[in-house]
Amino acid sequence: MQHEVVGDPEASGADGLRITLLTHSYWPEQSPPQRRWTAMIKEFSRSGWDVDVVTPIAHYPFGRRALPRRMAGRPFQLQKGQFTEMILRVPYLRHGNSRAARLLDQCYSAVLSIPAGMLVRKPDVVIVTAPGLPSLAAGYVLAKLRGVPLIVEMRDAWPDLARDARLVQGSVKSVVERVVDFVQHRADLVVTVTEGFAATLRSRGIRNVATVSNGVHLDAIPVLDAPELERPIFEALYLGNHGESQRLDVAIRASALVGDSMHLHMVGHGTQRPVLEKLARELKAPVTFHAPLSGDAMMARYASADTCLVSLRDDWKSFETTVPSKTYEVLAVGRHVTAVVRGEAARIIADAEAGDIVASDPEALAALWRELAADRGRLVRNDDSRQWVKTHAEYEQLAGRYMELISELLGRGRS
Repeated sequence: MQHEVVGDPEASGADGLRITLLTHSYWPEQSPPQRRWTAMIKEFSRSGWDVDVVTPIAHYPFGRRALPRRMAGRPFQLQKGQFTEMILRVPYLRHGNSRAARLLDQCYSAVLSIPAGMLVRKPDVVIVTAPGLPSLAAGYVLAKLRGVPLIVEMRDAWPDLARDARLVQGSVKSVVERVVDFVQHRADLVVTVTEGFAATLRSRGIRNVATVSNGVHLDAIPVLDAPELERPIFEALYLGNHGESQRLDVAIRASALVGDSMHLHMVGHGTQRPVLEKLARELKAPVTFHAPLSGDAMMARYASADTCLVSLRDDWKSFETTVPSKTYEVLAVGRHVTAVVRGEAARIIADAEAGDIVASDPEALAALWRELAADRGRLVRNDDSRQWVKTHAEYEQLAGRYMELISELLGRGRS
């Protein structure tokens, strides 16, 4: 159900704090910011906190609207969310996989988010979650216009990632780097999703930095039975983004080395998926690509897997302080984890006793998978990884921590 923008834009929530959230992707899309903020808002709403979400018409991940208009939203019209939040949509630019086209789309929507943010009720605080990076500038301007504090949430290690990805070259900082650095230093609070990147930002002189990691709602994730001890085909699962950051060609090459005694299932989408599909065909690798899954279909795929792959390329320094958001879900289901990661992500896998950490190398990965297939008892996990999630990454606790940070910033007790 949708409504015209009405009501007193200066009115504030009577029962608790009011937040304006700027994000480049939100429900009903399935994306990292959507998963994080749907979970956060669910908990915020239980405490009487009101959130107005300013976001583009749903068009992720294909760069075009794939949902009915009543679900995707209409420009500058309010749409009721899943909980108590109201969503105000802004227009977007259609685009494909081109990096430049996606950046242009994000810039266009970010600019329009400023007047859109002035149409919703005046908040107590503005939160902007990045990437997309252009939203940072929009959040800064909106907070200034509203005269309220700004919380910047960095879900990736920007601007460091820009240099690692060669989006930025040379010694002179790019416009993107300068904007990110400018907003980070002027935010009233910067929230990171890893402790490592929080330490990096503090070393750069950013004073008020806190960490609220990604996580899961454990009650929505069932406990799976252990894999069968006798099975002719070893099955590995990757579920997530198929982009440059994951370097999934390593897994495809490894599966080709193992051969027909294994099968790799790759679920999701991303800019590199066509290239990965072509590579799998050329190598005759035992790989099946699947569209994104959710709900029962996703759990069925987890249940069928012997091991779940978590992967980040090892030649980008910024990934030493990055943890793939799907890591927590994989830990919660209790499957053995094949971890092609380093730094903070590797430490989490080790602390949770969740599986094996292996180099980003086809030969090394293939050797591990052969070992696991030959000794399937190693695939049977205890409850340690799920307990680790309960202690460190359950969204009810994480949202409580976020609310405490916001309340402290505003000098108010929890409502």
